[in-house]
Amino acid sequence: MNLTISLTINGEPRSIDLDDPRVTLLDLLRERLHLTGTKKGCDRGQCGACTILVDGQRINSCLALAVSHDGADIRTIEGLAENGQLHPVQEAFIAHDGFQCGYCTPGQIMSAVGLIAEGHAGDDPERVRELMSGNLCRCGAYRGITEAVLEAEAKLSERDRSAAA
Repeated sequence: MNLTISLTINGEPRSIDLDDPRVTLLDLLRERLHLTGTKKGCDRGQCGACTILVDGQRINSCLALAVSHDGADIRTIEGLAENGQLHPVQEAFIAHDGFQCGYCTPGQIMSAVGLIAEGHAGDDPERVRELMSGNLCRCGAYRGITEAVLEAEAKLSERDRSAAA
């Protein structure tokens, strides 16, 4: 049984034939589309390594069936930088050493981008830690991650205020 779905992935419209309706977004991205920045960690929605944005919302792609997201706008770590310029969250992760081994980093960054876009980050480190708690880092880079999210939030808020003026 073949199904065809339409997705916009990192700004590019795609028509994708699925031979199995049980394929997850994670497996579609990694195995079929070769977008391997999204990581397979636990494959159970518990670690956040597979976090992507679907229609602007953070989701664990290992738990999402691709067929359920027909017509969705998907953004992965590969689509975050624009015109060769890193996203402010990516820049902040580098500046604050928000990674060690790097395995969880794409999911952490995508979760941070979603968190900031949702307007929940604010300037409270405890709030950021709580709202990022679905993304685990086995190396323990949480301090740098929190600092990076706070810096990116401030930078993006300032940029938005400047654009509105």
